[in-house]
Amino acid sequence: MPNFDKDSVFGTLLVAFGVCLVCAIVVSVAAVTLQPAQQANIERDRQMNILAAAGLYDPTRPVADQFAQIQTRVVDLRTGRYSDAIDPATYNPLQAAKTPELSASFADLGTPDKAKIGRREHHALVYLVTADNGTLDKLILPIRGYGLWSTLQGFVALESDLNTIAGLGFFAHAETPGLGGEVDNPAWKASWIGKQLFAADQLAIQVIKGKVVPTNPAANHQIDGLAGATLTTRGVHNLIRFWLGDQGFAPYLQNLKTEGT
Repeated sequence: MPNFDKDSVFGTLLVAFGVCLVCAIVVSVAAVTLQPAQQANIERDRQMNILAAAGLYDPTRPVADQFAQIQTRVVDLRTGRYSDAIDPATYNPLQAAKTPELSASFADLGTPDKAKIGRREHHALVYLVTADNGTLDKLILPIRGYGLWSTLQGFVALESDLNTIAGLGFFAHAETPGLGGEVDNPAWKASWIGKQLFAADQLAIQVIKGKVVPTNPAANHQIDGLAGATLTTRGVHNLIRFWLGDQGFAPYLQNLKTEGT
């Protein structure tokens, strides 16, 4: 190898290239080595949020053990029925929503995109908690929609009557702390518990501006708005109305009620 002056331009560039090459190799090896652990952590976090939405999460027990009681199924949102053609362990609804052949535009659905999700995937994952005798105890549904600054992603849990809300939580968003970020406030999340989705088979749940008046006949279908966060409040209202509506999970819920399948 020919000698070179390390203080020359060529020498400086060669040393810099060598350092960059070594760093790139180290980063690449670390990324490949750590990927299984990262994926395991992502899956654990998803399971924990599903459990928490249903009020089932116990921080003293392993998440995987708790999640073993939950059955994951794939629902075809076009028919409201289960689909066995897709493996729930590998299916990614968010990726499907970005793929035209696996999703529908809102022009195709014939409804405005009030939740601002762009496209709706044809298939969704749902999570069932069953009692010891095999009957449905709770049903957990994924929800998402745009607030003020971000897409809020979360889960809503329903009791076995498929009308009473058992819990709600968002696991991803970038709303303003202290304002729209109050979607994470335990007291606000708790205010959803026991509320009714439907009235006379019509979707009635709504997040209102201001406080719910207890004497209002519709109070059992209403959630307090977030103070100082009008657009986030509107976003949560729109996303819950979409996902529990006719282009979301309403056909599936109706099939469960009438057929149990």
